[in-house]
Amino acid sequence: MIKLRLTPYAADTTWTWDGTRYTTAARSGEVAPFPHPMVEHLAVTDGRRTFIVVRECVSGRPTADPTPRTVSPDEYNRAKNLVGQWPTDFVLVETASDEPARVTAGPCRTTPLYLAHDDASLFGSWDMADLREHITGLNAREVARLLIYRPRYSTDTVFRGIHRLTERATAHYGGHLYLQYPEPALHSGPRELAPDADVLAAFVQAMDDATDLRPLDTGTTVFHLTGGFDSGTLATRAAQRFPGRIRTSALLIGGPGRAQQIRRRKEIRSALPFADHDTLIDAMAEAPLHPYSARVRGHAISPYEEPLHHPFTRMTKALAEGGARTVVTGLCGDEMVALSQAEYPHKAMGELKDVTLLPWIGKRARSALEFTDDGIAPPAVVNSMSLLSLETTAPVLLREGIWPVHPFADPGMIELGEWLPMDWRELKQLQRRQLAALGLGNDVTHPIERESFAEVVQHALITHGRPLFATMLTEGSDLFDEGLVNADGLRQAVRRLDTGTYREDGDAQLLQVLNLHLATQAFL
Repeated sequence: MIKLRLTPYAADTTWTWDGTRYTTAARSGEVAPFPHPMVEHLAVTDGRRTFIVVRECVSGRPTADPTPRTVSPDEYNRAKNLVGQWPTDFVLVETASDEPARVTAGPCRTTPLYLAHDDASLFGSWDMADLREHITGLNAREVARLLIYRPRYSTDTVFRGIHRLTERATAHYGGHLYLQYPEPALHSGPRELAPDADVLAAFVQAMDDATDLRPLDTGTTVFHLTGGFDSGTLATRAAQRFPGRIRTSALLIGGPGRAQQIRRRKEIRSALPFADHDTLIDAMAEAPLHPYSARVRGHAISPYEEPLHHPFTRMTKALAEGGARTVVTGLCGDEMVALSQAEYPHKAMGELKDVTLLPWIGKRARSALEFTDDGIAPPAVVNSMSLLSLETTAPVLLREGIWPVHPFADPGMIELGEWLPMDWRELKQLQRRQLAALGLGNDVTHPIERESFAEVVQHALITHGRPLFATMLTEGSDLFDEGLVNADGLRQAVRRLDTGTYREDGDAQLLQVLNLHLATQAFL
């Protein structure tokens, strides 16, 4: 939601608004908010200090005047303290002529903010490509995390020299960069339901509250409707409230679940008063690693962006061409009703009992795996895996002028999920029962086939991936040079693709190898 350049201790720290960005008189600083009706910004100064806030708009409040306002020091302190109470996403920038510059992220992150610096200035952007000139190499620990699909929410990124500003964290820059994590966020647990508790009514109210918090224009808003439980509950509720006005979109999967996905979406759209407009992109035809995809064509696409980048980009472009300015997703629904380890002992994401399943993991990466949990951020208000998930989708949408909204990541929705007894969360009973209450059949509420992008990934690797691997193995890669990917082990895995003995658990991770390789080529 923001791009910035800050130079601390500059002689002139007077900020002005020029209609598109805040700048200082000597051009030593620049803060550019993302231009969108869902984003507002304001600036306050007491003559010595200035803070600039870029934030997601909230319903029922007039849009802030972006012109810098001069107040007394006491008024300045009170105004700054109020910034942290804003209920949606925000970034706070603070400058003064005699203090380091500071940048703080809010707890309800919607977009990423990456930071880099040189000897004089701090740079920030939601698009990692803007900071590539500051890269000094690869971060072995972070590359290892991604190679085994064990992402961790931290200030680390794949590239040394580029850092992530995590939720509620503050970046201090006065010539050197210091990133300060916040205190851990407190969470509650399951509660015993009252005898007359109406859980579905509470769920509907929570969905309404999360959606209504932002001033959505239904005429320019599209709801993702994949056929799954999470996007399904949000979109059907919106269709109930705004008959004939809710447009939908989805990526079509492959494999046995494809026909079922099409059938379930048709039933959902027929049962509720959706708008006629439905945007569908075939992810099998527009598969990741397609020769026309941005990654394969050498564009600087962050390794944190959507793994299924090409089909997601195609869908986003189609939505933008149709006039969409906001997209509502079902992301984070899994985390809202997740079971704890005490309720259901399970293997953590990316936890490998047998690393030989991934023979391409290089010696240096294997050594780094011992430290994958080092330096991670403390517990967040929004689940850290949710935050990482939201970061993957935002840049693709922002490039097309679309703002993302994720109601399941709203703190009120999260709190409701934490309070629910296990029998309402297990196997997504909450979402299933809500869809059943709308009169939808078993095909929607209890699908037989698995619906996932597993077959899309398999198709992408076998069809488009093999020539890319051949080039990588012939021409080399920074991942080989750094000891992060073992060329012989990768060659062994690619042979499996050639022999037609693909295995989802062990071969699907090859997509990450190519995404990282293409990123290192573009960025380094």
